[in-house]
Amino acid sequence: MVDPARKIRIGNKLYFGEEETLVAEVIDNTTSRGRTLRFLYDGPYEEFKATLKRLGETPLPKIHNRPVEPEDDERFQTIYAKYEGAIAAPTAGMHFSRELMKRLEILGVNFAEITLHTGMGNFRPIEVEDLTKHKVDSEELIVTSEAAEIINRSIEHKHKVVAVGTTSMKALESAVSITGRIKPFKGWTNKFIFPPYEFKTADAMITNFHLPYSPMFMMVSAYLGYDFAFEVYRQAIKEKYQFFTYGDAMLVI
Repeated sequence: MVDPARKIRIGNKLYFGEEETLVAEVIDNTTSRGRTLRFLYDGPYEEFKATLKRLGETPLPKIHNRPVEPEDDERFQTIYAKYEGAIAAPTAGMHFSRELMKRLEILGVNFAEITLHTGMGNFRPIEVEDLTKHKVDSEELIVTSEAAEIINRSIEHKHKVVAVGTTSMKALESAVSITGRIKPFKGWTNKFIFPPYEFKTADAMITNFHLPYSPMFMMVSAYLGYDFAFEVYRQAIKEKYQFFTYGDAMLVI
């Protein structure tokens, strides 16, 4: 993302690295006031990715107000991540270790892996009083037929469906049909969930404690109810729970 205060316009070129190793052209503006870049690189894709990794750093949210540390490269990720495309990790999933997932599997819990590539819109504060006027960037969503089958089988057998994170919840609500079943999906979603909203799929959600005025907090408020969400957050502040990326999580039933 590029800071819009720098007045970078479509058609401008940006140079990265002390020796201007990478060049990118600004090709569009995003809904969340960022810029879309097209990199100009003469070489194989794997070499380009290696160059990006060398010049860049872990995209730790600015709220942490500290330099990125080497440990963040591994910590700022879920253990089950497979596909590139998100600008940040889905933080609720960071609470799962391989040992915990194995214990859940032994207890009979089934896992359906779905993909929603988190975009910059999640980090743009809501600045309007009328929430219907808040716009979010589109995010790529992939729900395979296998994942849809696992979720739908759980619904039919009246088992609990638990969304791990607001990202997963948004994905489910974007892929659900009018029958209440999940359909395979490959495309984009710009769904913004805020109160009042009737959720159609998940019986529960695991989520971290989010920033005020964020789309994620609006979704939690829709799931819990606005007044109860504020009471929960007041209690969390009183008990000194850790908020944001590396913070605590809650199970909302």
